[in-house]
Formats: sequence, C-alpha cells, structure tokens
Amino acid sequence: MDNCRHELIDHQHIANIIDQYGCFIVYVEEDAYLPGFAYTIGLFQKYDHPEIICFGLPSEVSGSLLNDACEQISSGQIFTAHSHYSEFLKDFAIQFLPVHKSSYADYLGTGSNYYHHTDFPVLQLVWPDKQSLFPWESEFNPHWKFRQPLLDRNFDFKFYEERNVAVFTTSQVLEGQPIRFVYHNEDGAWQFHSDQEPSLADAKLVSLEEIVRMDPTVNVLFQLLPGEAAWRNEVGEEWAWE
Repeated sequence: MDNCRHELIDHQHIANIIDQYGCFIVYVEEDAYLPGFAYTIGLFQKYDHPEIICFGLPSEVSGSLLNDACEQISSGQIFTAHSHYSEFLKDFAIQFLPVHKSSYADYLGTGSNYYHHTDFPVLQLVWPDKQSLFPWESEFNPHWKFRQPLLDRNFDFKFYEERNVAVFTTSQVLEGQPIRFVYHNEDGAWQFHSDQEPSLADAKLVSLEEIVRMDPTVNVLFQLLPGEAAWRNEVGEEWAWE
C-alpha cells in the first residue's frame, strides 16, 4: 500500500530549488488524526549532511527551523544525534535523533523518489514541551505525546495510540483466522476482523498491541484515518483502502 500522504513533485523543480536555496522542503499538513511534518531534500546531495525531518509544528515554524538548519549547514555546521542545540528556539534547546530506515516509506517518500533510493541519512529534529522535557521523558506533556512520533524506535508498533488501547475483534481472529478487514471508526475506535460483517456474538475486546503482535502486517495501517476502511484477501497481500 502506498503512503497516500507522499506528494508527487517534479524532479527538476526540486533540483532547481536545491541549487538556488540549498534544500527543498516538503510540507505535509496535519489532519484530524495525523500530525503534520516537514523535511528537507538536498542537504545530503549538496553538503553531505543528513536530511532533517520535523513533526507537530505549524508549517511556518517547521519551515523556519529547517531553513535555519540549512543555512547553518551551508556555513559548515554539522548536526549530530543526541546533542542539544539552543540556537533554534528561544529559551528551549532541541535535539536530533537518527531516523531508522524502516520509517522512510512512511514519511520520506518524496525524498526517496528524488534520490531513487533510501541510502541517505536523516535526522529528526525533536522539540521539547514548555518544561524543556522531551517526548521520551516520563513527565513530558501527555497532550503532546503523539505530535512527534520518534523515528529511532518503536518499529514494532507505529500506531498513534497507546499500546493498551482497547480495540474490537472477534473470537475467530483470536483463534487464528487472518485479519482481512480493518475499520477505523469515526469516533476513533479500531476494528480488526476476518469477515467483512462479523457477528456481534463473536465480538471481543483486546489491546491494540495484542493485535499487532498477532499480525505485524497491520502496522502499515497506522495512517488509516477515522472513517476509513482497509481490506485484503489474504495475509501477505497489499492492503486496499478507502
């Protein structure tokens, strides 16, 4: 299943912007479920520096941060993972994390299309809450937890919910029948079924983590919006969705 949030942009247009400004910035707007993000294309090509991606900020803010980073990189700055940098946000330091290649298909499709491969490094710019705490710290603002997926970890669980959130399934799925129909309800609830119209008598509640553990292939549906559905004939086939 292709990531429907990847934008098709003319290769030559991207190259022209890189030549003129040092990098091209891809913006993906937030929606009712998924956070917005922005990332660079061209830092690796022009300066042999990792590309940079940033989540959860208004496009004008993320664009300003990425342009600031590009300007510093063009002057010789090299940003490294797990170091604090105070020159981006007033009164707050940011950090960078190394982005694992398992996240490229989810978030960096336009960049991968431009390079024609995924053999380029990427850093994630991570911002703190108002107490200068980062998302991996226990007291981080819980209301902001899912505004920045951390792309250096949690490869086994990509959903924007807690692992223990309750989801609907059936006794047939728990007994080993394949998950072939997935619904993300308008109210945010998830359903994972082997039949398109399961019997209410067979309904079960389990944790989302248990579903992902039983069938890791459902992980690719983490961007399914409320009100959308996905289906396939058998495990191993690509999901279709609407």
